[in-house]
Amino acid sequence: MSPIHRINPAELSPPAGFSHAVTATGSQLVFLAGQTALDQRGDIVGSTLPEQFTAALTNLLAALRAAGGAPADLARVTVYATDVADYRANAAELGRIWRRLAGRDYPAMAVIGAARLWDEQALVEIDGVAVLP
Repeated sequence: MSPIHRINPAELSPPAGFSHAVTATGSQLVFLAGQTALDQRGDIVGSTLPEQFTAALTNLLAALRAAGGAPADLARVTVYATDVADYRANAAELGRIWRRLAGRDYPAMAVIGAARLWDEQALVEIDGVAVLP
């Protein structure tokens, strides 16, 4: 049985690409540092938000796998975007990227606008918390 339970109350608007609440019981918490579109050399790859989102999510999932987890173990994810309007404009494509890389098990999620990220060229950063069985 999964340690993650997604809760989406009928009295709230239907969630699209996130869960309203997540309960988690397990043996180990994994706190995932913010990941941007850095490659192994430490260079930002991709010039568009979807390209950078793909790389950042790939990096986050690589860190999660290295800790022994899988995308379905994600309980909470925060996305920091330097242009929220661009994020909203690309939401459908970002959703397709999420489903391709992480599946349809959505964590509790927030998107937060940020004036600038650590790496100047970064358009998006993703961090999270996972609960392993």
